[in-house]
Amino acid sequence: MIVGKVVGSVVATRKNENLIGSKFLIVEPFESMEQGKGRIVAIDNVGAGIGEIVLVAKGSAARIGCNLKDAPIDAAIVGIVDDGIGLE
Repeated sequence: MIVGKVVGSVVATRKNENLIGSKFLIVEPFESMEQGKGRIVAIDNVGAGIGEIVLVAKGSAARIGCNLKDAPIDAAIVGIVDDGIGLE
């Protein structure tokens, strides 16, 4: 799991049928979390917004956390951070 900041959103009119109704956000992981690998697109499972600090699950944990086992998901926002001492 990584921690990052939501910096934008993605709109995809045409997508896999298992992703219909899903909201996609762009997350910039904190440098200490991903060694500067860059931004990721994650499904928003908790109602996060731009500017919020979020917890992101990756891989199969992302699909399980969203109850979308058959969807092509690599990353999912599974929590919003209220207080994160030492994250940045």
